[in-house]
Amino acid sequence: MNQPCPLPTTARDIAPLALVSVSVEHRGQRLLSDLTLRIEGCQRTVVMGPNGAGKSLLMRLAHGLLAPSSGSVAWLGATPRQAMVFQRPVLLRRSALDNLTYALAVKGTPRHRRRGLALAALDHFGLANLAKRPARVLSGGEQQRLALARAWLLEPEVLFLDEPTSALDPAAIKAVEEAVIDFHRRGTRIVMTSHDLHQARRLADDVVLLNAGRLIEHTAAKTFFQAPRTAEARAFLKGERVW
Repeated sequence: MNQPCPLPTTARDIAPLALVSVSVEHRGQRLLSDLTLRIEGCQRTVVMGPNGAGKSLLMRLAHGLLAPSSGSVAWLGATPRQAMVFQRPVLLRRSALDNLTYALAVKGTPRHRRRGLALAALDHFGLANLAKRPARVLSGGEQQRLALARAWLLEPEVLFLDEPTSALDPAAIKAVEEAVIDFHRRGTRIVMTSHDLHQARRLADDVVLLNAGRLIEHTAAKTFFQAPRTAEARAFLKGERVW
């Protein structure tokens, strides 16, 4: 499942991410159990599973926001530039434009370049007319696109997205999915969680299926949807209860 980056001009040798025998415990409850997973190449990996499967937890481990109780999470090479977009975007109490210029300041972009780059990103994501509007009063879909615009400016080699289209309307979902494809065309590895089978069919190159904190299956998307290898995956695809 090691797929090269799609554009030779932007192809990068992005280090694989290896999770080895990872477990997470909280207040005596095991949330992830002995999970071993390797994510590599420049594909779009979609993490799926029922509620409580451990999808968001896996994303936080992968992005380095959380340390495992046991096992290891490591990049097998130079740590790549990363960004993460959450289900509910974390935005500053500032305008849409200022959210982006602040991100550029943190990145170290020279002051004289920040406004122009930020305006270009807003335009790229269809938000140019909202530049001066407070970020936190934008609609859910607009906030998600703003979070993606901020990530775009950071030029990540790996982009993590945790249920980026949850509770959005069809038009907003389409806009977010187009943005994900745009990142991938630029050579960014995508790792995202989704509960939407149709979305996974549209976007996934490979699928990770979790249930009750365990890795059930990790395989190419075509194989997962046409010939799943496990009974749990077959049940999940039929909309049945995964035991």
